[in-house]
Amino acid sequence: MRITPPPRTFRVKSFGCQMNVYDGERMGELLSAQGIAPAPEGEDADLVVLNTCHIREKASEKVYSDIGRIVKSGEQAGRKPLIAVAGCVAQAEGEEIMARAPAVSMVVGPQAYHHLPEMLAKAARGERTTDTDMPAIAKFDSLPARRRIGPSAFLTVQEGCDKFCTYCVVPYTRGAEISRPFNDLTAEAERLVEAGAREITLLGQNVNAWSGTDDKGRAIGLDGLIRALAELPGLARIRYTTSHPSDVTDGLIAAHGEVEKLMPFLHLPVQSGSDRVLKAMNRSHTAGEYLRLLDRFRAARPDIAISGDFIVGFPGETDAEFEDTLRLVDAVGYAQCFSFKYSPRPGTPAATMEGQVAPEIMDERLQRLQAALNRDQAAFNAASVGRRCAVLVERKGKKAGQWLGKSPWLQSVWFEGDHAIGDLVEVDLVEAGPNSLAARVVERVAA
Repeated sequence: MRITPPPRTFRVKSFGCQMNVYDGERMGELLSAQGIAPAPEGEDADLVVLNTCHIREKASEKVYSDIGRIVKSGEQAGRKPLIAVAGCVAQAEGEEIMARAPAVSMVVGPQAYHHLPEMLAKAARGERTTDTDMPAIAKFDSLPARRRIGPSAFLTVQEGCDKFCTYCVVPYTRGAEISRPFNDLTAEAERLVEAGAREITLLGQNVNAWSGTDDKGRAIGLDGLIRALAELPGLARIRYTTSHPSDVTDGLIAAHGEVEKLMPFLHLPVQSGSDRVLKAMNRSHTAGEYLRLLDRFRAARPDIAISGDFIVGFPGETDAEFEDTLRLVDAVGYAQCFSFKYSPRPGTPAATMEGQVAPEIMDERLQRLQAALNRDQAAFNAASVGRRCAVLVERKGKKAGQWLGKSPWLQSVWFEGDHAIGDLVEVDLVEAGPNSLAARVVERVAA
């Protein structure tokens, strides 16, 4: 049996959504608690964790490409790093990865990464292991306390999805919708604030499906959790993502007008402007229902910024149905947005639907859609010039004395002055670019 020295350094490489970013951070904290240090920038690590995303086409091929690069880099340096594949590709294709990539020592799904220490011990003995078990939130009880973090932190409150959109693999890789307990979340939020967070973004595949029982025994939804977290001293801002239109409640809409710490930003994916396409996607809402929801959010919080997701080229989408999407974009005026070409995922109903759209048609539609979305983002930024707002300082800029942060509307803002990471700085927005704004400092906001 080959005995491998325990790794001294690690690197976690995360792909995809904010949930993966959160999971990657937690895996890093778990490994640090085992006495393994993050590898210095520019240096190879003894242990590399590829935290994968399965949403887009060819995700698994990218994993194998990365594995090859890691192996080659190790050979050139005369070392053989341990490789772990984590995340949704690991969940969906774990056995195939182990068969196809002998260099991989560990495959661990997104609900089982708290088992990494035990898997590392087996890897040191030359054993290759796979763990794609999907227990109900058990991993959170096994993770170490949060350490020093940046001013903006993620907090996973809900995992999994029961919606079964016909194009999506998430229900199969992340499992059924599960809400973390209220007391666990408030305790972790307190630790995040103690560790330096001024802003917390609540995460979930369908975050507004979160439900629980508060410390007084009352049944509450996401709005109740937001209201409870808003009472935390030292926490200045709350955000949440990603929402589903079917899970929007009256209470959540009201919270946007009543909770000062809840930022005026809403990410609410629609995916298409065509009712027929939405039905084929199993989205459970129409374009009109979606627009009426946005009207209600804007009535509660008139300055709210809207973000969304779109898929072009879904099987059977006609030119006229794509035009419906462009009309919806014109009606909303998105502050920012994400758009993608339809990507058939193995095992999903849409992958075998008739009417698969030709790649060149999808390319042309995506270019037209992105042009409209870029137009609206530039318009939103331009309309922000003249506003006075607080910006959370997140990092230094490229130039001396320059700082970068986020506005309440999640815009990137840069400005100059004598500040520190984590400061809330009141600024006037003075110049807009397509992706960021320049600002002039008015004063630092009291903690």
